Amino acid sequence: ITNMSEQKVINFYRERDEYGCFSNFSKHPVIINGLRYATTEHYFQSVKALHPAQQEEIRKSHSPTEAKKLGKKCERRKDWEEVKEQVMLDCLYAKFTQHEDIQSILLSTGDAIIVEHTANDSHWGDGGDGTGRNRLGVCLMKTRSQIRTLLKE
Repeated sequence: ITNMSEQKVINFYRERDEYGCFSNFSKHPVIINGLRYATTEHYFQSVKALHPAQQEEIRKSHSPTEAKKLGKKCERRKDWEEVKEQVMLDCLYAKFTQHEDIQSILLSTGDAIIVEHTANDSHWGDGGDGTGRNRLGVCLMKTRSQIRTLLKE
């Protein structure tokens, strides 16, 4: 049994940094329900939208930054707070099963704690000082575990 303080921690944030493929802005397109999304950010923000026209506008947006801006402005589906973590898990699973190169990077992290290290987000990230919920890191670790199970079958 290893003490949590002894466990390796992997921080990520920007897509151009080491482990940048863990970012939802990384340029790894996903195909979900027969539709192509340029990034997982595009998918996540698109699913947030209540209206199909907004979903499609977000899906086709030119960058993950634009997708995020459109997602913030759209009328949200009523159950968004309840489903957003499952939506994140779904798009991460698609991303890391559709791109073997980054799947091997995710699996190479072993049992390390994965942390989205940013002061910009205290829900999905660590809040910059470790007080955030790091839900994206948690979802990545769940995805890593899910893929390990899949590969054993």
